[in-house]
Amino acid sequence: MDEIYGGKGEISSLPITPRSSAMTPPISAPPSQFHSPSLSRSPLLLESPIHQATSLSTNIHTPNAKTPNSRLSLTPRFLTPLGSPVRKIIKMTKLETHHDDPDNWLPLTESRNGNAYYAAFHTLCSGIGIQALVLPVAFTILGWTWGIISLTIAFFWQLYTLWLLVQLHESVDGTRYSRYLDLFTAAYGARARKILATVPIVYLSAGTCIALIIIGGSTMKLIYQTLCAGTCSNPKPLTPAEWYLVFTCVAVVFSQLPNLNSIAGVSLIGAVTAVGYCTIMVVVSIVKGRIPGATYDPVDESSDVLKIFGQLNALGIIAFAFRGHNLVLEIQGTLPSSEKYPSKVPMWRGVKLAYAIIAMCLFPLAIGGYWAYGHMIPENGGMLSALFAFHSRDTSKTVLVLTGSAIVVNAVCSFQIYGMPSFDDMEQRYTNRFHRACPWWVRVLTRLFFGFINFFVAVAIPFLGSLAGLIGGLALPITLVYPCFMWISLKKPKPYSAMWYVNWGLGILGTALTCVLVAAGFFTVINTGIKVSFFKPK
Repeated sequence: MDEIYGGKGEISSLPITPRSSAMTPPISAPPSQFHSPSLSRSPLLLESPIHQATSLSTNIHTPNAKTPNSRLSLTPRFLTPLGSPVRKIIKMTKLETHHDDPDNWLPLTESRNGNAYYAAFHTLCSGIGIQALVLPVAFTILGWTWGIISLTIAFFWQLYTLWLLVQLHESVDGTRYSRYLDLFTAAYGARARKILATVPIVYLSAGTCIALIIIGGSTMKLIYQTLCAGTCSNPKPLTPAEWYLVFTCVAVVFSQLPNLNSIAGVSLIGAVTAVGYCTIMVVVSIVKGRIPGATYDPVDESSDVLKIFGQLNALGIIAFAFRGHNLVLEIQGTLPSSEKYPSKVPMWRGVKLAYAIIAMCLFPLAIGGYWAYGHMIPENGGMLSALFAFHSRDTSKTVLVLTGSAIVVNAVCSFQIYGMPSFDDMEQRYTNRFHRACPWWVRVLTRLFFGFINFFVAVAIPFLGSLAGLIGGLALPITLVYPCFMWISLKKPKPYSAMWYVNWGLGILGTALTCVLVAAGFFTVINTGIKVSFFKPK
């Protein structure tokens, strides 16, 4: 019987033929297929016999009934998620209800027809962003040698842990873990999830959206000032809080796209603009040459303690530059999967493409920015502030406005992909309580609520960017630590094997590094201080 059903709750592609004798009782799928933590199965995996029998009887009694498969069969293959935003807006984000799997109602897993290119778009949009612009600040503390070494080690370390997550996506009995927290729960339980993983994941979703509102609104203000340059007759320009509000309104409009797969085109635009503004900044910095007074000697602190904590804080800034691990499983969840064609193959192909481009952006940005500005690189804003502070007069207004516009567009696009886990969590609470998909008006209200709560926090705490080193330390386990320990817990490598040593070593090293980076971040904030200005954005 395993030869017919594949031994894993799947049916082979043999045609169903009528038999004169009594039908063989259906064989149900293993419990793992139905008790998945994310309740998600690939759309390419065939249904169990029970579901096939149900579908067959339904077709007999209601020949015109529409099923998900019939809907998909009428959709041209060339109609990809790149064209879906317009369709989704016209439909007012209305969901089709598939009662067989609650995950078909949720934004992260509603659609699973992505491919390697869409995975690359999402990974690139989430993996490179404004946080990379402060990398030259870390070099002012670490210097040339240790700055490059630290950046290289961090890049390959996080690429390795990303590979672990891709492999773990469907490693346990064929179960698909389409959410980072679900995989963590499978490895360590619900209690450990609440204590160790929930807060960092929430920050990496909602906290990143708050930072994007601050950066996007501030950049809009810079663009306005650059375009006007004293020629505008408006007696009362918008305040920083009002610029934050303008950005939030734009981001909330795009957030009405219903699911992660439907924003593939948005992620592509975000990826292109991120590469664009990184390229412009590097080219302008190198073409204009070193600014007068730029020096490269590491900062000489008054005591060894200050020097050590400063270097650790610089490592936190480098760690802060690498983000997106909290979205890897979610992105992979948008890909189709089967036992013959697992989703890890196209996902890893997309990741390799995305991180090749990310490397070509981050390393020139860090090295070129430090070469051009040295210790004069602004701590707040990094390369963006340096561009407008040192080159506003010797660079054309078109270049400055184009750079600022690319940053704003990238921030709007990044807001969508980083907000998606929060949207998913809010809608999951609704579906768990009412056992049905969210109506379109509930979805609109929840996303409006999310956007404007983030706006309120952005106005209340506009100095969030000054805490880059501390925040990088707090989010470090999600990127560098937990994937190693989850691999050991779920894959159970042979003791004292190469993978056993590598993952235990990196996990312990990452845990120790997290502790010292958080301590260094707190010490730096207390020692140097930050300009705290609650409800006073600038």
